[in-house]
Amino acid sequence: MRALDIEGAWVLEPKVFPDERGSFHEWYRGTEFREATGYDLTLAQANCSVSRRGVLRGVHFSDVPPGQAKYVTCVRGTVLDVVVDLRVGSPDFGRWEAVRLDDDTRHAVFLAEGLGHAFMALSDEATVVYLCSTGYAPEREHGVHPLDPDLAIEWPEGITPVLSPKDAAAPSLAEARTSGLLPSYDTCRAHYRQLRA
Repeated sequence: MRALDIEGAWVLEPKVFPDERGSFHEWYRGTEFREATGYDLTLAQANCSVSRRGVLRGVHFSDVPPGQAKYVTCVRGTVLDVVVDLRVGSPDFGRWEAVRLDDDTRHAVFLAEGLGHAFMALSDEATVVYLCSTGYAPEREHGVHPLDPDLAIEWPEGITPVLSPKDAAAPSLAEARTSGLLPSYDTCRAHYRQLRA
């Protein structure tokens, strides 16, 4: 696993073994995960999302603690997966990083609690699966508008974004910060230390 520029995010770039039958790869190895992150991935929920071209999901995040870490891959099609640092006080606050996930390279992204997550389907249909460290709890789930000009995420040109009503009504980064929705960098770091203990 390779660390991304945003602290708390990594990308797995596995070796894929193709043959006449198809292909094989390992998309999660506990030892490698622990060496990279310093702790084990707790699995509380697994999700599968099918999206048509242009569907834009996110930017989603959860209250910390407990937060919700995610390990994400695209098993069919192609998506642009985006990690956003929403941790108030972080030196990377407001920065984002994008990784292309597809059914060819089989890359996967891990993002720790407190980071925001979004993706856009680039193929006619895309299937994304992700493992979550905590289960869905609507009272702890929040979002930031993925088209917020202050975030300035560079979504691909020529694709019209399709948002859910909830994501379309999400606050801007500034509004989320002013209202106290965003996680604290110090709280997140304390949570990471506890997980590594």
